Amino acid sequence: MLYDELLRSEKETIVSDDGSLTLFSKHFNEAYHSTSDGALRESLQKHVLPALRHHQGKKHLRILDICFGLGYNTLATFYYIQQTGLDVTVEIVSPEFDEALVRSLKDFDYPSEFDALRPVIEALSEQFHYEDAQFKITILIGDARKVIPRFLIQKFDIIYQDAFSPKVNPTLWTKEWFADLRARSNDDTILTTYSIASVTRMGLHENGFRLYYYDTSGVRRSLLASPSELEGEGITPIDMAHKIACNPDAKALYDHELEEVHRQP
Repeated sequence: MLYDELLRSEKETIVSDDGSLTLFSKHFNEAYHSTSDGALRESLQKHVLPALRHHQGKKHLRILDICFGLGYNTLATFYYIQQTGLDVTVEIVSPEFDEALVRSLKDFDYPSEFDALRPVIEALSEQFHYEDAQFKITILIGDARKVIPRFLIQKFDIIYQDAFSPKVNPTLWTKEWFADLRARSNDDTILTTYSIASVTRMGLHENGFRLYYYDTSGVRRSLLASPSELEGEGITPIDMAHKIACNPDAKALYDHELEEVHRQP
C-alpha cells in the first residue's frame, strides 16, 4: 500500500552536502531532500529564489507548498524574506499526511539560519498554524489529493511541487494532480520542482503549463512551469512539441494506471 502507516515512522537523520540535516524515509526509500545539493541550498536555489524573483514587486503572495515534510521550503521562504527585507505579505498553505512528523519538528536540528524562526517552528509543530503581521502559514493534515480539492478554492502565485519522486509517490505527479494545481493557478503562477522527469514534463504540459529548465550554481538542474512566459538568468524554454516528436511514446502518469489513487470521493 502506498501510504503504509506502519512504515511511516521509519526515518533516519542524515547530513546533506551543505551541512544541513534531512531525513531518509524508509517508507519511500528516499531522502526528503537531495543529499548532494543540500537540504537548505536546494530549498533556496530551486524553489524560493526563482519563485520570488518571478514575482518581484508584488505586495502579497499566496504560496502552495507540496508537501510540508520538514518544512524547509516554507521556512526558507520566511528566512529569505526577512533577511532581504522584502516588503511583501505572504500566505503559505501546505498539505502533509504525516502528522507525527510535523509534531516532532520542534525538536528537529535545523540549520543555524533558522534559529530566529524557532517560535514559528514550535507554533507549526503544535498548532499547524502560525500568523503575524507579515506571514500566515497553515498546515493541512491529510492526503494532499483529498485536502487540496476539498478545502482550497483560492488561487496561488507560487507552487512548490516538492513531493517524493514520481517513482515512489506517483499520485502526486499524475496528469489529474497537475490539473488540480492548474485550477488553482493564476495566469502568472510559477511552479517550481526538482523533477525534470519525462512524466513530470508531460503531466504539466498536458495541463497547459509552459516548461523551462532552470540552471543555477550549486545545485542540479530543476524545472520551472507557468501558464505564461518566463524569462531570466538560468531559464531555458523547453520545446515540448520537439520533445514529443522525438519521443512519441512519452506520456504523463494517469490516475487510472495507478494501483491506489487518493481522490476525493
